[in-house]
Amino acid sequence: MSLPSLNPRTDAQLVGLGLLFMRVSAALLMFSAHGLPKLLNWSAELQRIEDPLGLGPHVTLLAALFAQVLCPALIALGIACRLACLPILFLLLVALLLVHPDWTLEQSQFGWLFVILFGGLLITGPGPLVVRLSRRS
Repeated sequence: MSLPSLNPRTDAQLVGLGLLFMRVSAALLMFSAHGLPKLLNWSAELQRIEDPLGLGPHVTLLAALFAQVLCPALIALGIACRLACLPILFLLLVALLLVHPDWTLEQSQFGWLFVILFGGLLITGPGPLVVRLSRRS
């Protein structure tokens, strides 16, 4: 049984608003909870960051900053949204499966919710409400 439709145009607008809300809120949460603290505490983060892929702490921290600062900004704006989800999902899966494999579901639920959010955006794309970079003639 499905809910009655308001009308196709209104439904499409609501889906667009829902994707905008999901994009912006997930991106802001990723940036504020993970990206900004790493930016503000670079030296301390460099000393304690895990390096499960053996890239070295500098490269690992730069990759984390790319995934937690630049990619969320692109996603919030709707620019290259699907592509920008990939580094975030890679980082999350490395953290959950390699760095913290001993975490219980209760301990890792925040990370898995990020996987669900950014995985959903990878599947759906940004929706119609995005910043357009092309010029109109």
